[in-house]
Amino acid sequence: MAQRYVRVQSLDGKIHYGLLQIDRRVQVLDAPPWLKGQLTTLELNANDYQILAPCAPSKIVAVGKNYANHAAEMGTPVPQEPLLFLKPPTTVIASNGEILYPTQSERVDYEGELALVIGDRCTHCTPEEAHNKIWGYTIA
Repeated sequence: MAQRYVRVQSLDGKIHYGLLQIDRRVQVLDAPPWLKGQLTTLELNANDYQILAPCAPSKIVAVGKNYANHAAEMGTPVPQEPLLFLKPPTTVIASNGEILYPTQSERVDYEGELALVIGDRCTHCTPEEAHNKIWGYTIA
């Protein structure tokens, strides 16, 4: 079974990274997992924490119109080159978090996404180097 890393806030307000167990206990790490955090003796029971977003992102890079049916819904073709855009870090919320949008919004699009968690800084990488920078995946 794959390791299920989580970021949680304990009842005392501290933020921890840990391994989520099948019984919903969290075995706390001494550092974020991408920094090779090791298990500590601290365990949090299911009622002793709130699940947070998987990380506190510094940048979110998204690809637009990469799904043909969604592009068609918008009345535009899928572009020849990837359409990249940035999202503010506040778009990452915890499970069951409230989605806020401006009151003047007349349309809000939603869709399920698979997100890559990049574990190390990189610039101008080859595809192979970029693949090696992927730390994990999460649902976005």
